[in-house]
Amino acid sequence: MEPAVLDSYHIILASTSPLDHVIAKPLFTIDLFGYPLVVSNHFFMIIAATVLLLIFIPRSVRGTGLVRKGFGNLIESVCVFVKDEIAKPFLGSDTNKHIGFIWTVFFFVLTMNLLGMIPISDTVRLITGRPSHIGGAATANIYVTGTIALIAFFAIHVYGIRQQGVVGYVKNFAPAVPWPILPFIFALEVIAALVKPFALAVRLFANIFAGHVVIAAIIGLAILFKSLPGMIGSIMAAVFISFLELFVAFLQAYIFTFLTTIFIGFAVHPEH
Repeated sequence: MEPAVLDSYHIILASTSPLDHVIAKPLFTIDLFGYPLVVSNHFFMIIAATVLLLIFIPRSVRGTGLVRKGFGNLIESVCVFVKDEIAKPFLGSDTNKHIGFIWTVFFFVLTMNLLGMIPISDTVRLITGRPSHIGGAATANIYVTGTIALIAFFAIHVYGIRQQGVVGYVKNFAPAVPWPILPFIFALEVIAALVKPFALAVRLFANIFAGHVVIAAIIGLAILFKSLPGMIGSIMAAVFISFLELFVAFLQAYIFTFLTTIFIGFAVHPEH
C-alpha cells in the first residue's frame, strides 16, 4: 500500500479515540430557573435509555394472547428468568413485592451498557464531517453508577424498614452477642451497609470502563504499526474485544441485579 494512503489511515485512527465514549463532555446548557444545567453526553445517554425503556417495554407487554411473539416473547423470557432465578431464591414469598424494582434495575443498567457500545459520535462524525460528542458509555462514569447504587441503597433500607419497622430493622444491626463486643459488631454492620453501594458502583464502573480502555489500547497499536497486516490484526483484535464487551454488558447487568437482590433479601429476611 502507498505510504501516503497508509499515513492517512493513521491520521483517521489517531483522531478517533474510543476513550471518547468514557469521558463525560458537555453538549449544551439549559437555563433551569436561573441555574445553568449542563447536559453532558452521559446524561443524554441516560435520558435515551429511559425513553427507550418507556417506549418499548410497555409495547412488548401489550396483547391478549397467551403466548407473546417476537420482541415481547424475548422480554417476557428475560423477566421470567430474573424473577425465578435471581429474585425468588432470596426473596421467597416477598418476590412480587420487589420484582418491579429489580426488573427496572436490570433493564436500565443493561440498556445503558448496550447503548454505550454503539459508536454514535463516530457515526455522526463520519456523516457530517464535524466532531461530535453525542453518545458514550454512561455506565463507565462513576457518578452514574454511583447514583444507581445510591438508589439501590435507599431502596434496600426502605424495604427493610417497611417489612420490619424502624426499631426491628435497627435491631438487625445489633445481633445477639456478648455486650462487650456489641458496639464493635454494630459498627461493623453499619460499615458493611455503607460499603454495599460502593461495591455496586465500583464493580459496574470498573468493568465497563476497562473494556473501552482495552479497545483504545488495541486500536492504538494500529497507529504504531507501519504495515497493513499489523493494522488489520489490531482492528480484528478490537472487533473480538467488542464482542467480549457485549457479553460483559449482559454479565454486569446480571451481577448488579443479583447483588442488589441479595442485599434486599438480607434486609427483608434477616433471619436468613
